[in-house]
Amino acid sequence: MDSGKVVIGVVAGMAVGAILGVLFAPHKGTDTRDLISSKSSDTINDLKLKVTGVMDSLANKLHSEEKELSEKIKKA
Repeated sequence: MDSGKVVIGVVAGMAVGAILGVLFAPHKGTDTRDLISSKSSDTINDLKLKVTGVMDSLANKLHSEEKELSEKIKKA
């Protein structure tokens, strides 16, 4: 599965969850806003970690492909 689709799915799922949470929340508005703020920060941090992981993976793949191409050029 494409990493971009995974990220989009995670973000969409969180948005739906947040909306349902607000609609059915048993807390006061202030408490709910604080909770949403906290969860949003956690989610942003999680996304940053996932994006960093994807970027590292792509960088490693690019480096590997570059090395392989360089070796093929030397043999030619």
